[in-house]
Amino acid sequence: MTVSYTLKVAEARFGGFSGLLLRWRGSIYKLLYKEFLLFGALYAVLSITYRLLLTQEQRYVYAQVARYCNRSADLIPLSFVLGFYVTLVVNRWWSQYTSIPLPDQLMCVISASVHGVDQRGRLLRRTLIRYANLASVLVLRSVSTRVLKRFPTMEHVVDAGFMSQEERKKFESLKSDFNKYWVPCVWFTNLAAQARRDGRIRDDIALCLLLEELNKYRAKCSMLFHYDWISIPLVYTQVVTIAVYSFFALSLVGRQFVEPEAGAAKPQKLLKPGQEPAPALGDPDMYVPLTTLLQFFFYAGWLKVAEQIINPFGEDDDDFETNQLIDRNLQVSLLSVDEMYQNLPPAEKDQYWDEDQPQPPYTVATAAESLRPSFLGSTFNLRMSDDPEQSLQVEASPGSGRPAPAAQTPLLGRFLGVGAPSPAISLRNFGRVRGTPPPPAKVGGSPEARS
Repeated sequence: MTVSYTLKVAEARFGGFSGLLLRWRGSIYKLLYKEFLLFGALYAVLSITYRLLLTQEQRYVYAQVARYCNRSADLIPLSFVLGFYVTLVVNRWWSQYTSIPLPDQLMCVISASVHGVDQRGRLLRRTLIRYANLASVLVLRSVSTRVLKRFPTMEHVVDAGFMSQEERKKFESLKSDFNKYWVPCVWFTNLAAQARRDGRIRDDIALCLLLEELNKYRAKCSMLFHYDWISIPLVYTQVVTIAVYSFFALSLVGRQFVEPEAGAAKPQKLLKPGQEPAPALGDPDMYVPLTTLLQFFFYAGWLKVAEQIINPFGEDDDDFETNQLIDRNLQVSLLSVDEMYQNLPPAEKDQYWDEDQPQPPYTVATAAESLRPSFLGSTFNLRMSDDPEQSLQVEASPGSGRPAPAAQTPLLGRFLGVGAPSPAISLRNFGRVRGTPPPPAKVGGSPEARS
């Protein structure tokens, strides 16, 4: 069953996520505790062997090997490889959930398109929606272990009411080497075409809408089947798993608390003449590698998260509740096309019939929200320039069709040169103000030039 904690994090508060750390079902502790205990036990065996069973020469050799393993572990790009892989798995996990077929849109179209209050009309509507539910059951049997355990044979599907004995015979008589989850969809289309010929579906537009919704429903069934068929490439999963296991295999040896390297000296600020450098102290001998255990918890836990959600149709704590989805879809869809068909409440005037600005009431707990001003846009409170010249409308280009001359500013001219254009725009160099006649041209020179 899916672990839901949405209500616990509805409000951000102090220590909001801390309360989730104490849960067991669906937690990282439940997923990781076996691997964590194994890693701790192996580390303890190596530590005891180094401290109690090895000679001084053997301990020296082991210390060299440990330092080499510690340096080598840092060469594995674990964060990059693992992070990209988990991101891919999480996106695939959500896409699989959105591919689960739900009959909500299809049942509304059936209820609106297939008419008739008699026995025949009721039979058509219920049969159409049952075919749709049968298609989802067949494809979920192919991808979900929970559904397969619930319906291990076609006889169980018949006993559950999704299929009749005659339909089972028709289904099994179709010889195909491939999955036949699509067969009920074909039955649906043939029955819808027959209802159109009988006048139960009144026009071709309604039939077209009905078949479009069925195609969307069938496409989700197909996508769910293909997600189960086409997995994340095995080589990628192997690379990530080997990277994690090799990193912590090296850490088992390299993170042991060994003696400092011979000849290493403690850093000194200033040595007096004739003073010998102090020997290196090395890391404190803590017996328990706290940071290494935390690193194992994070990285191995990251890998376990990907392992759990890479196939969400299993029986883990956070896998999809496919059996409950089947129950919900059947009940809701039959209720929609049968009992709710033409079963409408009387149309009445609403409470705000004579009001221009209806305002639903608030409770005391939410009354403060009614005092907040409405959001009108991010630029609504923008303070504009007080200069009236900035609000005048101008033409995009001069009337002559020639580009406007580039404006000059003294500051930019110092860095860009005298002829450098400036992004500044003014009414003098952009164009004339709309509605204002252009100034008369000045005529100068001698009388001969004017003539």
